[in-house]
Amino acid sequence: MIERETTGLDFEALRHAIEERELDLVLVFYADDAEVIIVNADAPFSPPFELVGKAEIAKYLRAVFSQKTSHRIEGEVVGEEMVEYLEACEYPDGTRVWVATALEVEGGRIFRQVEVVSRDGDEPARRESRVKGGERM
Repeated sequence: MIERETTGLDFEALRHAIEERELDLVLVFYADDAEVIIVNADAPFSPPFELVGKAEIAKYLRAVFSQKTSHRIEGEVVGEEMVEYLEACEYPDGTRVWVATALEVEGGRIFRQVEVVSRDGDEPARRESRVKGGERM
């Protein structure tokens, strides 16, 4: 087992950078050899998409942030070595995308990120609690 030094992540600064789509600032939070694993919840049998290294992550984030979407972070749980949150994204046409994210942190930098993306327009965390006409949908 590899032991990792932990000093925590400045989550509020990361939140600001994501919500304002500030690519250069977001990239500061990643270790040079970080990995990002993206799982498409709408296609459960497709393999995860994996990015390794800050350069690949930068290309991915550039494509994400170039779109005219809003980004809002909510429901965060912040620890020294692990951060989890839900990212609510909305396109100008009203389409919503929900991204459940888990970050593994070392020395204040993200070294592993796992995202589960749902494009079905229904927030995963609240899907179970919707009520229509007094009955669960």
